[in-house]
Amino acid sequence: MTAIAAEARRILADLGVPETRFAGGTLPVRSPITGEAIGAVAEASADDVPDAVGRAQAAFLRWRLVPAPRRGELVRLLGEELRAAKGALGRLVTLEVGKVVSEGLGEVQEMIDICDFAVGLSRQIGGLVLPSERPDHRLAEQWHPAGVVGIISAFNFPVAVWSWNAALALVCGDAVVWKPSEKAPLTALAVDALYRRAAARFGADAPDGLATVLVGGRAVGEALVDDPRVPVVSATGSTRMGRAVGERLARRFGKAILELGGNNASIVTPSADLDLTLRAVAFAAMGTAGQRCTTLRRLIVHADVYDALVPRLAGVYRAITVGSPVAGDALVGPLIDGDAFAAMEAALAAARAAGGTVHGGGRVEVEGEGAFYARPALVEMPGQVGPVMEETFAPILYVLRYRDLDEAIALQNGVPQGLSSSIFGSDLREVERYLSVQGSDCGIANVNMGPSGAEIGGAFGGEKDTGGGRESGSDAWKGYMRRQTNAINYGRSLPLAQGVRFEV
Repeated sequence: MTAIAAEARRILADLGVPETRFAGGTLPVRSPITGEAIGAVAEASADDVPDAVGRAQAAFLRWRLVPAPRRGELVRLLGEELRAAKGALGRLVTLEVGKVVSEGLGEVQEMIDICDFAVGLSRQIGGLVLPSERPDHRLAEQWHPAGVVGIISAFNFPVAVWSWNAALALVCGDAVVWKPSEKAPLTALAVDALYRRAAARFGADAPDGLATVLVGGRAVGEALVDDPRVPVVSATGSTRMGRAVGERLARRFGKAILELGGNNASIVTPSADLDLTLRAVAFAAMGTAGQRCTTLRRLIVHADVYDALVPRLAGVYRAITVGSPVAGDALVGPLIDGDAFAAMEAALAAARAAGGTVHGGGRVEVEGEGAFYARPALVEMPGQVGPVMEETFAPILYVLRYRDLDEAIALQNGVPQGLSSSIFGSDLREVERYLSVQGSDCGIANVNMGPSGAEIGGAFGGEKDTGGGRESGSDAWKGYMRRQTNAINYGRSLPLAQGVRFEV
């Protein structure tokens, strides 16, 4: 057994995951750091879904009766367990999906942050009291738990996305059934063990089946989506996956929370601080090896500052360190697998065919044939054509020129996706116009920073082919509940709305 496999198994055992759950199964788990197998997980099948949902439904019927602040206590305890295990779980994220060490730890910090947010939310969930047109009446709006929430997550944030959904769903009174990515099941099993620790400390008010993990393939996800006892499904992944989930849910009128692809752009205006812009663009485009849904993929630079910025940026691309996240301080780690590298190579070939000038790219030999490290690529394009219109989950940044802000906004908005965006500049009129209804059409629009690295306090998600869903902060909690409007007559007469008369 290699050092990485041994370390992953030791972490899992220390966190309380039984060896039978990560060894001897039929689903091999490979670390992108070396390409080696670091576990073999038992797979669920579609036939296992009805039982899991049934147990979750039974748990929901009990959990909804627990007062919301008491439900918040379970999430508080989960946050404590995550704090205690931050180093170990962050390291496991690095080993399983190849994130550099600080990003693995940062992902666990996101989980801790959303637990803190949800604990406060548990004492603030509320509706509205509205004026009635009828005497001795009032109108009210309240929120009730939705039921069982299905969570389908992707490899690139293997644990944080679960927490964005589960922490809110639990305080809202829901049960959760989680299908993690088949590429990252070990971290899911670790989180499940930490949840179980928190639930044991919480006591009998947390029923069995309240939070369940089902490791499996597409058939498991489809069975979860199709089960009528699951009123809400939150799915994070590609637009293709989200379209399939949304269509299946629509057939049974289920609620979808979709967080899908992003072809994110930043606009660099003539008034931009170019030193700040350089640092922000480098992280947004190359961080996580370009495998964030909010990764910066298009840079739209004003002609007056293009020559002052882009050659410097190309120099950063030449100098950026690419290597193993467990053997040094490289800033860019591996792609998740060979398919991701092949997609990157195909996109760069298409860019060249469309007249683009490619700086960087190509495979970097780090850990042998089973691992796929790539040098990030900066591509100067003559226009927004070909691969620029598509999301390639790899560190490719396409650069375009513009002369007028309207042209830049049109370029930014001229793709099917609408997740995240940003503008660099100090001209108040340009910045505010970008944030106005005439500007970015994305769910996230930042100023003087890149489109990635969102905080949990704001709702996360986007428009168009990004799916329209919202997770995490602000009022995203409403997606996990059902709204009920109440009209209360506390008088002795029966006036009808709109002046209708019906005397009997």
